[in-house]
Amino acid sequence: MAIELLTPFTKVELEPQEKKKRKQVGILGGNFNPVHNAHLVVADQVRQQLGLDKVLLLPEYEPPHVDYKGTIDESHRLKMLELAIEGIQGLEIETIELDRKGTSYTYDTMLLLNERDPDTDYYFIIGADMVDYLPKWYRIDELVEIVQFVGVQRPRYKAGTSYPVIWVDVPLMDISSSMIREFIAQKRKPNFLLPQSVLDYIEEEELYR
Repeated sequence: MAIELLTPFTKVELEPQEKKKRKQVGILGGNFNPVHNAHLVVADQVRQQLGLDKVLLLPEYEPPHVDYKGTIDESHRLKMLELAIEGIQGLEIETIELDRKGTSYTYDTMLLLNERDPDTDYYFIIGADMVDYLPKWYRIDELVEIVQFVGVQRPRYKAGTSYPVIWVDVPLMDISSSMIREFIAQKRKPNFLLPQSVLDYIEEEELYR
């Protein structure tokens, strides 16, 4: 799917009733187990650099590529996301995969989102490590026809791909959810790696111990 970002110099001939610009919305999917500051930086920087209306944080219900046995209940992951983006302009949460249940295939999700919001162009944000993995994505050849992928580099990863990907440079932050879980299991406090409100919630609910 070819997507063109409108610029101040783009001339578009539309009838009066068609002059409303299509919405440009980013999607950052993930297990968010837990959400951390690198997630938020990526979402916000991609939104700003591509001039998107907003970025949706999309928590997975049952990830096809993650050991689901190690994933905490979705109610906790959703609550942590809500705490993390409170007061942050341009970031919202999309719960379509949690509502749908089952394995969270991106292809199925994008079909539903495009059907629900036909006036929206979606940009699916992935890290460089996932760009390398694109050939193994479920129905990838069809998926690239219905969504534009946006790639961001990650520490220790330099990716290239034959699939259509828009590359965006963001500050590299070597933070992962698994790192935070390990810190907590070792009774090390992961200060400054995730929002304080999220850390407070983890401690109150005694998660990852």
